[in-house]
Amino acid sequence: MSLLSSIQAHLPAFLVDVFRLCVWLVLLCALFVPLERLFALHRSPVLRPQLLTDLGYYFLNSLLPALLLGAPLAILAVATQKIIPAAWTTALASLPLAGKLLLALVIGEVGFYWGHRLSHQIPFLWRFHSIHHSAEIIDFLVNTRAHPVDMVVTRLFGLTPLYVLGLAGPGAGGSTTPVVLVLLGTLMGFFIHANLRWRFGPLEWLLASPAFHHWHHTRSDHINHNYSAMLPVLDRVFGTHYLPSHWPTDYGIETAMPITLCGQLIAPLQA
Repeated sequence: MSLLSSIQAHLPAFLVDVFRLCVWLVLLCALFVPLERLFALHRSPVLRPQLLTDLGYYFLNSLLPALLLGAPLAILAVATQKIIPAAWTTALASLPLAGKLLLALVIGEVGFYWGHRLSHQIPFLWRFHSIHHSAEIIDFLVNTRAHPVDMVVTRLFGLTPLYVLGLAGPGAGGSTTPVVLVLLGTLMGFFIHANLRWRFGPLEWLLASPAFHHWHHTRSDHINHNYSAMLPVLDRVFGTHYLPSHWPTDYGIETAMPITLCGQLIAPLQA
């Protein structure tokens, strides 16, 4: 098959994916834009600086990481299927779906926590992760502002333990578990980045909130706290929890970052 024929064969599926993302973007805007107007923590214009850049990240990171992760996760699924004891697989299969999803959520969150934390602590990974932290205005769309390499690394940390333990892959009922967890994590990501002044009292011990994650985006030392995406209890367990009663006022990083999408994608490779 020629290159042109290959492109033509895959183009309809690609266009369907783009259309689906456009629909999701409209729904996200319909939900979050009014909420961020009514309950804004910090007043900012709807057409804020670097909005187009973040829209570019929205489409790029909704399409590319899934393609990049397909091969390594498929290899991992086949490899782990051969080494996981049959008794373990049978025991997992006997669990109700809700129990498997809850177990996978906790294990996946532990993996994501350490992938996220190491992205702050290892200079090479920080080159890519710093793009996410370069946003000086925080709202729901900042969730997908990330270098694709950063997205792939954190997702591998979150999903690999699920395959190794048999909670994802053919023996665990196909790809349902990782798809559900990625979808749940993505939706939660939009919420915790949102420019909302909501607080949840005792529930903030159990579920991440905008206040919890906004402190992670500060320009201060608190940027090295609150690594969890959904379960703040992990930060308490590992000593990185920080959630005072007041809100942060200053976001971003100390180093300069290109303002264009192409510039930000290339910057970590030039460091």
